[in-house]
Amino acid sequence: MQVGILGTGDVGQALGTAFVTLGHDVRMGAREAGNPKARAWALAHGPQASAGTFADAAAFGELVVLATLGVANERALALAGPDNVRGKIVIDTTNPLDFSSGMPPTLAVSGQDSGGERVQRQLPDALVVKAFNTVGNALMFQPDLPGGPPDMFICGNDGAAKARVAALLQEFGWNVIDVGGIEASRYLEAMCLVWVLAGMQTNNWNQAFKLLTA
Repeated sequence: MQVGILGTGDVGQALGTAFVTLGHDVRMGAREAGNPKARAWALAHGPQASAGTFADAAAFGELVVLATLGVANERALALAGPDNVRGKIVIDTTNPLDFSSGMPPTLAVSGQDSGGERVQRQLPDALVVKAFNTVGNALMFQPDLPGGPPDMFICGNDGAAKARVAALLQEFGWNVIDVGGIEASRYLEAMCLVWVLAGMQTNNWNQAFKLLTA
């Protein structure tokens, strides 16, 4: 499968590396061609890895991963081009975190809206699935924790798209819990703040959520 990654930061690089490890072809996109972080990542990961602009990565991917800063999503998606993701699954890994007052951050979008919903509105013809936003990048691929495989919460409006993302997540080493439509991003993005607050209390960021059922 061809995967486009929008973003060159820790999350984009962690997920890009994971997809290459699983045998997929990955193109990492940045605002401008020749981005040094994207080029260095591609050179380090062999012939299955390449780099380009946001638009290049979006057009290349059969599946597209949004891994920019959440507060920068609108501009990044405009550069990627809605037509380049028409009919494609877009995994939204982002949280609209506002660090203007320091730590802990707050949500720049909250209440009756969410970052995930804004992504879906900006990409009306794409199949947006929120995932990977409730864990740190170090544990996104094949998490190994004493309590067993953790749970990845996902949401989105298209059942078939969520089923495909769930299958990918299982390859990544996760149990998957579907919590409904894209409006559930309001709660998953708030869960990111719970993850941050817990990490601040313990200074241990190797943590993930687990939902126990009878």
